[in-house]
Amino acid sequence: MTMTSADLDQALEHARARYVAANPASAAAYEDARAVFPGGTTRSTVYYPPFPLTVGSGAGARITDLDGHEYVDLLGEYTAGLYGHDHPVIRRAIEGALDAGWGYGAPGPGEAQLARVLCERFDSIERVRFTNSGTEANLLALATATTFTGRTSVLVFAGGYHGSVLSFGADGRPLAIDVPHRWVVGTYNDVAGTDELITQHAGDLAAILVEPMLGAGGCVPARLEFLQLLQRRASEVGALLILDEVMTSRMSGGGLQDRLGLRPDLTTLGKYVGGGLSSGAFGGRADVLDLYDGGGVPHAGTFNNNVFSMAAGLAGLTELFTPAVADELFERGEHLRSRLNDVGSAAGVQWTGLGSIMTVHFQRTAITNAADIDPAPGLRELFHLEMLHRGVYLARRGLVALSLSIGADECDRFVEAVGEFVRRFDGVVS
Repeated sequence: MTMTSADLDQALEHARARYVAANPASAAAYEDARAVFPGGTTRSTVYYPPFPLTVGSGAGARITDLDGHEYVDLLGEYTAGLYGHDHPVIRRAIEGALDAGWGYGAPGPGEAQLARVLCERFDSIERVRFTNSGTEANLLALATATTFTGRTSVLVFAGGYHGSVLSFGADGRPLAIDVPHRWVVGTYNDVAGTDELITQHAGDLAAILVEPMLGAGGCVPARLEFLQLLQRRASEVGALLILDEVMTSRMSGGGLQDRLGLRPDLTTLGKYVGGGLSSGAFGGRADVLDLYDGGGVPHAGTFNNNVFSMAAGLAGLTELFTPAVADELFERGEHLRSRLNDVGSAAGVQWTGLGSIMTVHFQRTAITNAADIDPAPGLRELFHLEMLHRGVYLARRGLVALSLSIGADECDRFVEAVGEFVRRFDGVVS
């Protein structure tokens, strides 16, 4: 039986009322925060109406909100929380950094050690620079490309998200703050159309910036032939291919590029690279990164080499997230997504993604780019509220990012919760 819009409205009204009644402490915290934060939070990503949960603590794969509700954390801090909330290895690294003081205003030994690990893991990264975030990494990579090539145009793709000031909607328009590059916006996975765009702008194309899987844009994987075209044409026209692996670098020891056999000119990293603390990086060809050698091109940043991120990142990559563990996590995510699609396919509930990162969609049609996605805001909200009611925490938009703390029990619980949702609201997708 098909669920009507009136049925959906009624289900949403009930779920919202239940959420408000169950979370008075989070509601009070949100109202209090609004006195100092426009929007009640300093991160627009974590806001959702009528108010977001305020989390008081986290341990392993669980978080607890101010009202005492415990959730299985399947959001994983939007892929940054790879190690869970209190891993003893990460804690020990941070405490060791505390013992030696911090804020040196000088190089410390940890930064070169972490940089060496990244250069050893990523075949395309011969030199690397650290930043404070993935946003900064992409901004610096673009600045590097325009400086190196002497050109001004950048090819990006609708639905791409490269940081808080580098976001492009499904219609291709820049969202929020528009960084003043000459943007050329293509359609993700459109081989012929992108080939033509590159030819049209070849003389002034400094860079092609692309995610090998749209992350915030709906977890849409790129076709290999599409990425191979970008790599080949960038080389032909003298542009730099920048692969944004801020989210997808967890797909193997050497990132998704290693799994796909790609070698970009520049790679951007972030999220878990600093052990779950604030961090980012951009790296690639030695001849390109040598622009920064000896201070030739300035790249400042007080906290680029902060001792906590350097120590936590090094411990995480060398002691916890080895290449073998990265492969295991990838397969765990592939298996989970397959189970979720088995549960939801008959009802038109599908999951896209790769490895440990995935997003739910409420449509029967295939998704190859951002414009193919049905936003389905009512269904996404209902799904989110129903998952919270069942003790499962994920993004309002339906994003899931597994941490190393998520095991078979947590996956089983999630599949069961999704199955209950599908059975209860069968017919929600026409």
